[in-house]
Amino acid sequence: MGTKIGVFPASGGLGSSIVNHLAKLVPKSDLVLVGRHPEKLHDLEQAGATIRRADYDAPSTLDTAFEGVDVLMLVSYASFEIDHRTKAHILAINAAVKSGVNVAHVMGAHIQTEKYLSSLQEKVSHTIIREGLYTESFPIYTAFFDPKHPTDEVTIPHSGTGPGVAWVKRDELGEATAKLIASYVKNPTSFGYLNKALLLSGPREISLAETVEIIGRAIGKSLKIREISVDEFVNLPQIGDHLTYRGVNLSREWATAWEAIRRGETAVVTPTLREILGREPESFETTLKALIG
Repeated sequence: MGTKIGVFPASGGLGSSIVNHLAKLVPKSDLVLVGRHPEKLHDLEQAGATIRRADYDAPSTLDTAFEGVDVLMLVSYASFEIDHRTKAHILAINAAVKSGVNVAHVMGAHIQTEKYLSSLQEKVSHTIIREGLYTESFPIYTAFFDPKHPTDEVTIPHSGTGPGVAWVKRDELGEATAKLIASYVKNPTSFGYLNKALLLSGPREISLAETVEIIGRAIGKSLKIREISVDEFVNLPQIGDHLTYRGVNLSREWATAWEAIRRGETAVVTPTLREILGREPESFETTLKALIG
């Protein structure tokens, strides 16, 4: 019997991409796929994968979710709520450690969780994979600009100049992550990222001003950024619905993302994704055109 590889959550955007690529690299019978909606994994269950239900927001479901798993890919909780998200990660990590697994953890900006995982190094081996900003997430950084119903300008609390974003295709992140997991499973002793963090980024940094220009070209419309204040952003009619969690509007907290962009936190380009894929990552322009075409 081969090494059991768990993925949780396995049916979300990045999780499903990782699973689909893993299924091409390892026997499906070696997969333990854990998610809130196990019915979405029916085809893989029919092909031999083990399917379990668990939910970050229902901690008791995590107690036995990872039993028998040797290596776990833990994908970040999808939310802007930092404290709640960190607590959810820690609960899942604790359940994984209790089950005796090695953990690969996909992180956004939650340094607290990374520190916690690193503090457990004597108990569990891990790899922290910092996934770059998905090209598919561009609406979040353009005040939920809708290419199908375009406005004349993008209104955000950022001028568009300065450090930008190394946009990256989500499915290529999934493919690279799957290859990292398969590489570790096949030869743990030669795996170069054990107890380390790595960043998977797109091929080049693109300013927000250029990002918006590219979106405009893709839809055949001249498009520019108009910088507004955080107060104005928070009061945009489309913002509250998108950035409200559990009845709490987090749009002001979310606006700090543009400060992170100004500091260059999303502009770092590394060769790691290209090296793992064995090819140049897809450009922002190419992915965007496919998205809105």
